[in-house]
Amino acid sequence: MKIIVTKDYESLSLRACQLIEEEVERRPDAVLGLATGSTPLGTYKQMIRSYKHGRTDYQHVTTFNLDEYVGLTGDHPQSYRFFMEEQLFKYLNVPSNHTYIPNGTADDMEEECERYERLIDEIGPPDLQLLGIGQNGHIGFNEPGTPFDSETHLIKLAESTRKANARFFDTLEDVPTRAITMGIRSILKSKRILLLASGERKAEAIYRLLNEVVDEKFPASSLNRHADVTLIVDEKAYHKVEETGGNRSVE
Repeated sequence: MKIIVTKDYESLSLRACQLIEEEVERRPDAVLGLATGSTPLGTYKQMIRSYKHGRTDYQHVTTFNLDEYVGLTGDHPQSYRFFMEEQLFKYLNVPSNHTYIPNGTADDMEEECERYERLIDEIGPPDLQLLGIGQNGHIGFNEPGTPFDSETHLIKLAESTRKANARFFDTLEDVPTRAITMGIRSILKSKRILLLASGERKAEAIYRLLNEVVDEKFPASSLNRHADVTLIVDEKAYHKVEETGGNRSVE
């Protein structure tokens, strides 16, 4: 795993944007795996800013998102389809029919999971997959205990994850209890993985990622089995590793 430590969140976001743009420049029809949540927002803002200056063309790019809440329609303000439209897609020239997100209101959820995994295999897998990391080590919505051989599946959200996401809803009760998520195996199919972590709240998770054994109790540890992972982490999220003698590769 390559580690890039940046001074702050803004620097992290800029570096992540640069790596995504380099991928698209190398492969104009790149398949990008995208994530939601607060961590990638800065990266998306940098991508939008750069696109407005004519630096990157996304007209042949295809995107796959990691997950979607069960029960929320695509026009629901807290759905991940809505999030991606508002935070990224409507500002870039990615064709709308090239943006894939699980259908959280499908009539048959098991069939939807199978359909989404087939799409990943037929169109992808992602040339570059963007990830965040949860405080409990979840990636996508793969909570602790998720089998490493899992593909796209339904999952019951951990209470800690629901509480972490409650800030986006009016009340905790409004946060869905289930989601469709790409599984660990689905994620590891990606050719390259870009993991972002920022802030003191992620320091313990980053320490565990880099210092503990690979274990299904900590889903992100599965990334240590992938051949091409770059971790971009800011100083606040990296400090616990550094205090115990961790090495850094600063760019």
